[in-house]
Amino acid sequence: MYIDDGHHWRLIRRLSRGCGSMLLLVTISAAAAPARAADAIQYFPEKKLWVINAGEATYAFGVNERNELQSLYWGAGIRAEDLPAAHSVAGWSSFDPSTSATPQEYPGWGGAFYGEPVLKATFPDGNREVILHYVAQKLANDFLEITLQDEGSALTVELRYRVYPDSGIVERSSRIENRTSDPVILESAQSAAWTLLPGAHARLQYLTGEWAGEWQVQSEELPVGQRALESRRGSTSAEVNPWFAIGQAGATEERGQVWFGALAWSGSWRMTVERSARSQVRVTGGINAFDFSYALAPGESLETPPFYAGLTAGGMGQASRLLHRFELADIIPGGLHARLRPILYNGWEAQMPVNEAAQIGAAEKAARLGVERFVVDAGWFGSKDDGGVGDWYVNPQKFPHGLKPLIDRVHALGMDFGLWVEPESVSGKSELYREHPGWIMTYPNRRPINVDGSFVLNLARDDVKEWTFAWLDRLVSENDIALLKWDYNRNWIQPGWPQAPVGDQKKIWVRYVQNLYEILDRLRARHPRLEIETCSGGGGRVDLGILRRTDQAWPSDNTDALDRLSIQSGFSQVYTPHLMIDWVTDAPDWLHARATPLKYRFLVAMTGALALGVDLNKLTPEDNALATKMIALYKEIRLTVQNGKLYRLRSPGDANFSATEYVSDDGRQVVVFAFLHAQQFGTSVPRLSLRGLDTSAVYRLRTIDQAVEGIDTASGTDLMHRGLQLKLRGDYDSTLLILTRITE
Repeated sequence: MYIDDGHHWRLIRRLSRGCGSMLLLVTISAAAAPARAADAIQYFPEKKLWVINAGEATYAFGVNERNELQSLYWGAGIRAEDLPAAHSVAGWSSFDPSTSATPQEYPGWGGAFYGEPVLKATFPDGNREVILHYVAQKLANDFLEITLQDEGSALTVELRYRVYPDSGIVERSSRIENRTSDPVILESAQSAAWTLLPGAHARLQYLTGEWAGEWQVQSEELPVGQRALESRRGSTSAEVNPWFAIGQAGATEERGQVWFGALAWSGSWRMTVERSARSQVRVTGGINAFDFSYALAPGESLETPPFYAGLTAGGMGQASRLLHRFELADIIPGGLHARLRPILYNGWEAQMPVNEAAQIGAAEKAARLGVERFVVDAGWFGSKDDGGVGDWYVNPQKFPHGLKPLIDRVHALGMDFGLWVEPESVSGKSELYREHPGWIMTYPNRRPINVDGSFVLNLARDDVKEWTFAWLDRLVSENDIALLKWDYNRNWIQPGWPQAPVGDQKKIWVRYVQNLYEILDRLRARHPRLEIETCSGGGGRVDLGILRRTDQAWPSDNTDALDRLSIQSGFSQVYTPHLMIDWVTDAPDWLHARATPLKYRFLVAMTGALALGVDLNKLTPEDNALATKMIALYKEIRLTVQNGKLYRLRSPGDANFSATEYVSDDGRQVVVFAFLHAQQFGTSVPRLSLRGLDTSAVYRLRTIDQAVEGIDTASGTDLMHRGLQLKLRGDYDSTLLILTRITE
């Protein structure tokens, strides 16, 4: 490990021999410090230059003559030797001086800087300027830590960089520490600023939505000025997801240079995309500065959430595949050893009665279809009069013997058991609210405002955190629960914390999320086999922060199969299908009263992690036979769908015909789903060209129907260039193709 104290380099290496060890300390002059080509991050001391080798990209920055940390290059992979030392950019005029034109790696608000700052602070004497200078670094292979310090105070920032070589993703975050003798108020403390030069006519893509309409892809030419993507709701939100992608002019799904990034924060967040008049682009992101104030006492620090980013020349599709690979290996619990998502049943949407007899009956029917996990949704808790969320004990009228008889029966049927909870809300009718009215978010001397009779618990309070962990731990300890469906059905209203000192009350935006993460982390550590689903009225809390602690995500309460094609395609822009729970539900659906065939509904749900929410009592013998067949079929292709490479062949937003392809990691299995929404004028669907195949291989084709006739085998070249003609007709027709590589 190299440590630079600003004057000399010290190489620290620990040598082990037997059970003992020896610490070897070697002092090397700065000019002689080596740069090891095998390392993911290299330092060139003669240039004061860092070069990150990130997959197919190179990311570089250095210290300029003003001792600022300056962004230099983020683009296609190049030799480190070809990169110059950092030097400030000349100003254009007195209105655009050098300090504003020079791309800083982590700009504070101070001097003549007019862009979006990463760090803004107020000092006790009224000073509001932060100008950060380089102090030192620590470097070890794929991890780099750089220390910056304000030129006029002992406010310091540790910038942290980590590279994930397999996916080429770079992680950035910061730790801000008050080393002064007085308190400092942080007014903006974001994670990172990314500088890129995509050229003219670059396009920005992002995801927007609302309840029952999440994950809608937006695309626009990047305007000069600022575009803010944010949530002020206290959680990630369905309104905008914390992800961006910026493509060079002409970039498509499968070609063209694309920069992309995602934030790991489950609270209020913001990304500011800025394009200068000279087409310099900066993306700044982290904790939302709206209503933000964080007082740092002397010696205290604040850590900002990770901001992940990458670059590819393979278009939007490859950007998604890189993110999926990264999530599977480095984000989801268990990583590459994580369990494939089991097929679950949940009777919530079918309005199955929640009591012991009805749930046992449903479990028996679900098991006969091949379901692997049985989940009981809301309604199992509270008193006889259903006081509401907050009273987390088993309802004695509905389950007079507790949950054990139901769980035992579920296990006997060969399934594991899951349970719905909503730990962050409290009903105004609950015993909990009557006993602890001060535990909710509210402002002093204001009438508490609820939504649908419920409030948000103030999880920023440590006593609320401990109470929440205790009842969850007790629930899981006393019952054999494999999955908690963790729901969160409120946005923040009146985000006050009256019990905290006035100067600390706005810390609620940070402390709440930190305590949420702590509960999840402790719960998983205490119960290693427990899995958790993140749900927030659908897809309202899905981000890389919560996904480090949960195993699956509920994309939307809208389960209409046609709408789900768009919702699930948008979800896949950022998040792997491994995480995406997709239910087959009854038709007509509750939102549109639209009737779609059961086969169509199954195939839409099989493009992610298959689950069922139909009324099992209403299935005909033919429905049961089809459901049994489709569940068995899904088990054959599950590994490829959940963990393979995804190709969006035809977007559901472009035309009546859409198609998605999955290729297994070893390339042996290929799965293709195709959907015709509505046929017009008897026109056939266009030929479908596949992607990601082995051009030297031959594949055997298998279909679940007669959508492809007269072809048993085809070469990878033919399938990718000439493609397949599918026989889909009418409204809501669909098919599934399974290709097996038989020669190489």
